[in-house]
Formats: sequence, C-alpha cells, structure tokens
Amino acid sequence: MNFPDDLEKLKLKIENILDPIASAVEKGTKAEKDFLFTASRTDAGRSLPPYYLLYFLFVDLLGYKNLGQFEKVAWSVPIDYKGTAYLLEHRKLGMGLFASDKENQESDCREIVKKIAKAVKAAKPYFEWVANEAAKRSDLNVLNHSLRLHDRYTYFIDEYKKKIQEANSRKDEVIRTQYSENSWGVEIPYHGLKRESEWLAISAIDAFFSFTEHVFIHSAILKGVILTGEDVANLADNEWASKFKACLDIQDQEIKTHYDHLVSIKRQIRNYIAHGAFGKNGEAFQIHSGAGAVPLLMPHQKGGSRFSMQSGIEFNEEEAIKAVEGFMEFYWASNIFPEVIYIQSSMPSILPYASDSTYDRAMSSIQEMEGFVEYLTRMHDDAANMDW
Repeated sequence: MNFPDDLEKLKLKIENILDPIASAVEKGTKAEKDFLFTASRTDAGRSLPPYYLLYFLFVDLLGYKNLGQFEKVAWSVPIDYKGTAYLLEHRKLGMGLFASDKENQESDCREIVKKIAKAVKAAKPYFEWVANEAAKRSDLNVLNHSLRLHDRYTYFIDEYKKKIQEANSRKDEVIRTQYSENSWGVEIPYHGLKRESEWLAISAIDAFFSFTEHVFIHSAILKGVILTGEDVANLADNEWASKFKACLDIQDQEIKTHYDHLVSIKRQIRNYIAHGAFGKNGEAFQIHSGAGAVPLLMPHQKGGSRFSMQSGIEFNEEEAIKAVEGFMEFYWASNIFPEVIYIQSSMPSILPYASDSTYDRAMSSIQEMEGFVEYLTRMHDDAANMDW
C-alpha cells in the first residue's frame, strides 16, 4: 500500500475485520457505575498482541478515544462489542482486555481477541510505514546493551588470564605415559594450555570490538554527532574505525596511540578470524617458488605493525590484550568521559535529547551528567512502575 494516501482504504478494511467492535465513546455505550475501576482482567485478554501494536492500531490508526493515564495504567481504550462495554488497557501487569462480568463474558472476549489479532495482522503495512517514518526523525530511543556486552568481554579476559596462568605454572611439567613394555609417550601440558589461551584471547578481542562498536554509537548520540534513526543505522553499517572517530578525537596524541594499536589488532587478528582465517589481503595464500611455498603476505608488507599474522593465526596475544586493556582503562574505567557515565547507566539513548541540547548540557561535566542520569533513572523507574 502507498501511505499515507491509502490510509483510509486500510482503515476501512480493518474496521470490517473488527466489526462489530467499535469505539465505546463514539457509540455512547452505557457501562456500569465505576466500570473503569471495577472491570476485571479476562483470561482471553492474555493472548492479545503486544500493547504497542494495539495502541498504534486503535488510537493512532482508527482514532479510538484514549482515556489517558491512571494509577498503574498507561493507557485505556473503551470498546463496544454488541452493545457491551469492554476496556483495552495497558497496565503495570501487562496488556489486557477487561470486562464487568468476566465469567459470563469470557466467550465474547475470546471472539474480540480473535478479531483484534486478525486486524493487527492486516495492519502490518501500516506498522512498517510508521517504523520507517520514525527512523527518518529523531523521536526514537536506541537501546543500550553495553553492560551485557561488557560482561561478555570481561568473561573472556578473565578466562584467558586463568588459562595463561595455568599454562605458565605447568611450563616445565612433562607427563610420561607407558603404552607397552617397549613404547611410551610424552606430553607437555604447556603447549595445549597455551593454544587454548590463544583461543580465549581471540574471543576476548572479538568481544572487545563488539562491545566498543556498540558503545561508540551511543557516545556519538550523546555528543550530538548523530541525530536521527537513519544516522544511527548509517554509522552502525560503517567500519569500527569510523565509529571510533565519531566518539573520540584522534588528533589527540594519546587517543591516536590507542587508535593505532587497536586498528592494527582489528585488521590483523579480528578481521582475519572473522573472514574464516582467510583475511582480505592474501593471508591464506602461499607463493610457488624455487624456495618452496612461501607466504604471499611477506613481512615487508606489514609496515610497522607489532602484531604478526605471518604464520597461520599466530600472534602475540599478551601484547594485544595489553593494548585492549589499556584502552579500556583509559576510556571505560577512567571516570573522565561524561558519556561513559550515561552509557554505564544502561539507559537508552534518547534521540530528541541529542537535537534539543539536553545531552549537550549534561555533557558539560561529570557532575552534570551524574545529576542528569540520577534524574532520568528516577523518571524511568516511575514510568516502569506506572507511577504517574
């Protein structure tokens, strides 16, 4: 369908699907005294589609009257079904269909829910249009998963350190196994443990880049670099280096040093592994020559990099992890970047705040940001509890 030109056509289609459901306010449906406060949650209502789809369907598209917020109620839409009043309400305990006599009205409630489910399915093109239009503007939140991604990173870092410590503690250990009178084997645990520590280091590095890509997007919002949903999507599609530069100024020498080390790690370790250990620069090839098979990617091609991928996936994991942890200490754990205070709160990034100077004011100092986060967290908790 071509929106908004076809909105009326879609509304008519959905009204036919919902029939005889109608707006109780428009029909002037009579209800019992105190019905708004005494109606009971029906069992059928537990199968309703998500609350936001119902809100967009009945309030935004069809124009049903929303009675507004009450204690523990986010919104309330009275509907009529065969001359009887019902309530569609989003309450603290979830979306529901409410009736004055749930036991005797349960059968009708099941029919109401079936019709609503069909109407929601038919309204899918409208929901998609709403989403696409919203992405062009700033009236969006961007969910913040930073702490969960940080937990993944710290898990692999901790496991790597445990494994390398175990490997070093058993470096001189030799296990001899007698297979028969004339045969035996020798095992040096250090080699297997060292290999496993390298695997864990690669996982930690991958988790680090996943975590920082997410954090840098939120940082760019807080700094006003990106303002709309399309801006967020475009930055998300860009390389890690672009996200870093949207967050931090690489003209600063200390930041540039971190950036150079991390780009090197990403290019030679993370990207290499992510592309099936083939890489993008011929790392998986060997040249046929009089000297035998030699690496296509020769040492002189690597510039001044300190991280070697010359043989298979060998690399100096200790040095790479040190660079990663150095950046984390500089940025994430330093308490000198106001945006980090906000990101660590797990609050979503609210795009209108990026364009109306709200974030700009909060970013003026650590103290301002701490006060703003405290205020916003309190508002968020009140909204979650529907304490209006």
